[in-house]
Amino acid sequence: MTGRLADLLPQRSDWAAARRHPRRDLVAGLTVAVVALPLALAFGVASGLGAQAGLVTAVVAGAVAAVFGGSNLQVSGPTGAMTVVLLPIVHEFGGDGVLMVGVMAGLILIALAVAGLGRYVRYLPTPVIEGFTAGIAVVIALQQVPAMLGVDDAEGEKVWAVAADAVLRFVAQPHPAPVLVAAGVAALMLLGARWRPAVPFSLLAVAAATVLAEVLPVPLARIGALPSGVPAPSFGFLQWSAVGDLLPAALAVAALAALESLLSATVADAMSVSQRHHPDRELFGQGLANLAAPILGGVPATAAIARTAVNVRAGAQSKLAALTHAVALAVIVLAAAPLVSRIPLAALAGVLLATTVRMVETASLLALVRATHRDAAVLVLTFTVTVVFDLVTAVAVGLGVAVVLALRAIARTAGIKQVPIDDADHSAEEHALLREHIVAYRLDGPLFFAAAHDFLLELTEVADVRAVVLRMSRVSTIDATGAHILGDAITRLRHRGIIVLLSGIDPAHRQALTALGITADLERDGLLCPDTPAAIARARELLRPGTADQIERWYTR
Repeated sequence: MTGRLADLLPQRSDWAAARRHPRRDLVAGLTVAVVALPLALAFGVASGLGAQAGLVTAVVAGAVAAVFGGSNLQVSGPTGAMTVVLLPIVHEFGGDGVLMVGVMAGLILIALAVAGLGRYVRYLPTPVIEGFTAGIAVVIALQQVPAMLGVDDAEGEKVWAVAADAVLRFVAQPHPAPVLVAAGVAALMLLGARWRPAVPFSLLAVAAATVLAEVLPVPLARIGALPSGVPAPSFGFLQWSAVGDLLPAALAVAALAALESLLSATVADAMSVSQRHHPDRELFGQGLANLAAPILGGVPATAAIARTAVNVRAGAQSKLAALTHAVALAVIVLAAAPLVSRIPLAALAGVLLATTVRMVETASLLALVRATHRDAAVLVLTFTVTVVFDLVTAVAVGLGVAVVLALRAIARTAGIKQVPIDDADHSAEEHALLREHIVAYRLDGPLFFAAAHDFLLELTEVADVRAVVLRMSRVSTIDATGAHILGDAITRLRHRGIIVLLSGIDPAHRQALTALGITADLERDGLLCPDTPAAIARARELLRPGTADQIERWYTR
């Protein structure tokens, strides 16, 4: 255990790149901070705990994850996907419940890291990832409808119900100023990104909206007062008696944090030349970040794909860039809290609306829909469940359906085929014997629970033969169900007086069959052969005149 923890802790080599190009990392960090500021404010408000919580999360979680995480390029903080999960928790358990969930999720992430489970995220199907990403984008957009319309008392159990209620209230009493502000900020961000990608249009758009709100006599809701500093540590939110009630939410937050962080790290690796992240260390760093942020009033955090991409494009080479981003945001909190408090909520809604548009890769979605019916079904189902229900349910349902469809496709590759017996070296009498009494079948692909039942039906329909040779060399895998059904098929054939011989069994498969007691009788009677010629020779030997009594004794004892 001690050695495992040592592997997860920061290494001196982590900062070697920072010593080579410190200036590039500092510039990249400042660039990311400019982009992250409006996002941190917006996601803090969207989470239900306020803009201050978003800033604290960006500072604290961003710094801790930068130091302890497993990626040199990753930038962490509050994210849109996390707000989707947090908002229902706020409504049900309040702000203290969210902080408690953050701590519990941090402990779960650390446990996952120690167990070495980070590497398994790579097996998550692409349609599931793309489906819930698109679903998250729609949910985040729906969450911004009340702020965009200037409605602060919309009600509903689901996000789409709240958005619909906000629209109805707006129609009853329309006030266009928030709509114009949100639409203007979103348009400036999207069009500006196409025109000058390197310019931080999100910050410029929010600043312009704030200035207009101060100059023009229009009613716009503002962020409100922020403390001019990082809040003091507090453990007052810890309620250990509520652990049981909060555990499902904590598992959901931990699952999302692990998934989004490792996906973001993978994207960062792909965008760089020589960078490779350590998945378990990344989970460990995210776990510590989620332990630290709630103590200072921050919401659960995860790596942010958008900010990480900005970091990479800005030339980051080491963890120094992400750490610089956190320090720069802390300076902003200390020096500019009064200015930040005057930002209109509609402007932050516009930032998030533009972010949702960027989240959806239309070309990728269309490619998956056109790829196979299976991929299209998984993508659409995951997307729909994300919007209608929640993210964790969507991932579970999408993954479950993807697994079932994949097993169905794999099962179709399994088969049993009768093959001709090579009788070139046999006499005419032996040829007739082989043609009339011995048949060989080749088993292809996996013999497992999803494919074994069809195998049983096909094999037990064998008729008018005295010996069956099952060629097992092309069987790729056997599970317990497949082994038991193979044994059942052998038993049924033997009860009909048919000799069954197995040839070419892989040693690993033979061990499994032996452990389950499937081949005990066959091995005792010499019916397990190393190859097909040996099996045919053994079958000929057993079918010679005078062996009938011996065979009869086998099947009646």
